[in-house]
Amino acid sequence: MMNKISSWRFWVPLLFQSALILVVPAQAIYTHFSGKTIVLQTLPIDPYALLRGRSLRLRYNISRVDALERLPGWETIVQSNRGEKQTAFRTGTRFYIILQAPAKAAEPGEPPRVWKPVAVSRDCPSDLPSDRVALEGKQSIYPWIDYGLETYYFPQERGDEIKARIGQTLENSNRERPFAVEVKVDSQGHAIPLSLWIGNNNYRF
Repeated sequence: MMNKISSWRFWVPLLFQSALILVVPAQAIYTHFSGKTIVLQTLPIDPYALLRGRSLRLRYNISRVDALERLPGWETIVQSNRGEKQTAFRTGTRFYIILQAPAKAAEPGEPPRVWKPVAVSRDCPSDLPSDRVALEGKQSIYPWIDYGLETYYFPQERGDEIKARIGQTLENSNRERPFAVEVKVDSQGHAIPLSLWIGNNNYRF
């Protein structure tokens, strides 16, 4: 009897840990095959701070609280203090931003056009039209919001290539923000990155 109890004490935690390890790739696989492809606009990029070693760090036009607080539904997720609306909400608060597809598709040879934020919601919507998606976000250190799409890793030589391309694009481009990230979003609001657009050049993650 003692051996059976000891055996369970060993196997149950092991199986639980194994299940946790498998959940993350399983969720990513589900999102990849069932999700809808959208494009997010990045914030202006500093090529000298962007890449450190093999790490690529990005923020988006939906990454700041002040970019969302005027959208419909914001009042449902901010803190309230004796009935008065506040301009921030607690770190770790999860919510959903509703994004809408561009009215026109990109012309041949152009990078894809970005999706625009149109509303926010405390709960994940279940009846969105086909040209909209709900992306889950989480309040980070104020004023930032994270979507799980902020940090990427490349081989060192690929990182050097991307950094050089970013510098060249910023120098030659008349566009204010010639960078965007293509992602897939599933029906629960989970997202995975697909690729980085630098002008007309595409780099798969």
